Amino acid sequence: MKKSNLASMLLLFFCSVLIAQHKGNYNQITPEISRQNILTSGNATIYNPTVQQQINKTLHPSNVLTIDVKALQNVSATTYTAIFNVSQIGSTAEKTNALMKQRIDSIKIQLNAKGITHKDFAIDVISFVPVYEVEVTKKLFSKTYTEVPKGFELQQNIHIQFTKTNQFESILEACAKSEVYNLVKVDYFIENIQTVYKNLQDKLLSLIENKKAYYASLGFDLSQYDVAIADDKYCYFPKDFYQSYQAYNSVSFDVLKKGKAITTAKKQTSYYYQPLTYERYDVVINPSILDPVVQIGMNIKLVLTPKPEEVKEKPITKTEIKHKYYVISPNGTIDVKELKM
Repeated sequence: MKKSNLASMLLLFFCSVLIAQHKGNYNQITPEISRQNILTSGNATIYNPTVQQQINKTLHPSNVLTIDVKALQNVSATTYTAIFNVSQIGSTAEKTNALMKQRIDSIKIQLNAKGITHKDFAIDVISFVPVYEVEVTKKLFSKTYTEVPKGFELQQNIHIQFTKTNQFESILEACAKSEVYNLVKVDYFIENIQTVYKNLQDKLLSLIENKKAYYASLGFDLSQYDVAIADDKYCYFPKDFYQSYQAYNSVSFDVLKKGKAITTAKKQTSYYYQPLTYERYDVVINPSILDPVVQIGMNIKLVLTPKPEEVKEKPITKTEIKHKYYVISPNGTIDVKELKM
């Protein structure tokens, strides 16, 4: 009997283990990303409810037709401009300016060997001000604090233009050797943006014609519809799509067991490029990207409503009564005569 009970308990234990492995994390209150969550379909409704809503979306038929098309084009920049901020102090104005020029010339010489010439540089002077220190003058019964000039501070922005992304590493290296570390930003520039918009427009017009042909094949006579239109275009640069996160795990079970206090360390904030995704677009040109790109888009929306039926005027029938007058003479004869009134 004991052996039978033990066997039953073992059987129940293994069955529960098998069920747990099959169900995965489906019934967990807090869903977490894991390989099992991604590889099994059981967690789809928990991890991505938006997909299920789209699949089970209820359609509402209408006699109003809507053609809404969107196009996106990923465009690599023609040129880039990196902007670095540099500050230099010196005992005199001449020495401060000479030290700054020496650092910038060093950067130019290094980058000239990499194909970035002097014409690709521009200097933007931000400020050139004296630097003061407080001088303490001791007297018999008091102290006097006086600000006296001790030197000058020159602050400039260095603009460096380049055409290939792999040149940026050389720019960083050259700036670091001259003790220039403050990268302000990198601007992206593209030429002939109107050509890009024209390309998107042509793609959307072709798609609209296909949509119209589709509705015509369903039996809709589009000539009997009034059309309303709205359109939009936009241009986004990579700086608009950088997001931040912190990746770390600071749990220490030994410290928790001992009940010791935890001193938290500063967590590094990381950034990554997250461009526009494509699920809402009908046309995507150059969809596969490696480097950050300029994303240019265009939307066109048409709303077609049935024309109101023409009200035909009913013909008005007029009844004309022609009167005849009879004149009876005294002798009894009847004469029919037309009397003009």
